Amino acid sequence: MKTMKMRGWIVGLSIVACGEKDDSGATASASASASVSDTNGDSGSAEGNDSSGADSNSDNGDGPNPGETGAETTGDATADDTGPSTVGFIADPDGGGASIECDVWAQDCPEDEKCMPWANDGGGAWNATKCAPLDPNPSQPGDACTVEGSGVSGIDNCDLGAMCWDVDPETNAGTCIPFCMGSEANPVCEDPNTTCSIANEGTLILCLPNCDPLLQDCEDGQACYPIDDTFVCGPDVSGEMGGYGDACAFINVCDPGLWCGGADLVPDCGSAGCCTTFCDISDPEASANCPGAAGGQECVAWYGEGMAPPGLENVGSCAVPA
Repeated sequence: MKTMKMRGWIVGLSIVACGEKDDSGATASASASASVSDTNGDSGSAEGNDSSGADSNSDNGDGPNPGETGAETTGDATADDTGPSTVGFIADPDGGGASIECDVWAQDCPEDEKCMPWANDGGGAWNATKCAPLDPNPSQPGDACTVEGSGVSGIDNCDLGAMCWDVDPETNAGTCIPFCMGSEANPVCEDPNTTCSIANEGTLILCLPNCDPLLQDCEDGQACYPIDDTFVCGPDVSGEMGGYGDACAFINVCDPGLWCGGADLVPDCGSAGCCTTFCDISDPEASANCPGAAGGQECVAWYGEGMAPPGLENVGSCAVPA
């Protein structure tokens, strides 16, 4: 099981990473410092957010240093020496710190209550925790569920240690998904086909399904997005936006098959980040088929040589090499 550490999702999902090319080969890796928000949240624009660009993190010119980021971060995105290079991200659009009233790991609320992430500012991104009523006949992970108010209200009918996810804003219905177990330092998901996603400054801890960005093998209404050194399924809240070159600020606001890359990876990007496509580095025509090929885009390997998890060796992104 991999661990994703990022700032946040929107009720939908948000990726904010960019890549670089070092002297030893092209790498377009993602260490997300994102914010997840609601489908009712502002998910279409990165205006007002700082962009890190694709500054090199190498300390000796021989290749990227995955232990550093290419921009100042207020989040907790991390990478170790065995993961992909970490080269920067778009800053969390909501900014500020999380309001923590209880511990989602410890579930330290009074009896008949549970610790839940919620949006305490009226927005669409989880940014706080609170004790919420525990339903007397709770739904279990994998079961259908409903929320009260909105997907970020923090009130649902899922059991302790779970929350209602991928909520339809019209019906307030979703699916119960389990929280990670263990601790932030040692997170655990019971299902080996899921990854622990630690997002929104630690208020959101979810075991999300692993996926292949080239296959886009997620359920209907979801897409495969990059999380630290792997990929997970999350709600696609792109709406009418999310196509190649569209502005983006959150992980899950690009269409399936695309992700939110830094401005210098996408030709003529007029925002802090713009959606760009995944590509298959084993395809000899991949670079020529990149939407921004005329502006210098190439199919750049997502992982450094020998660093790709099994099954993801051919993942690349259309990006302008540094």
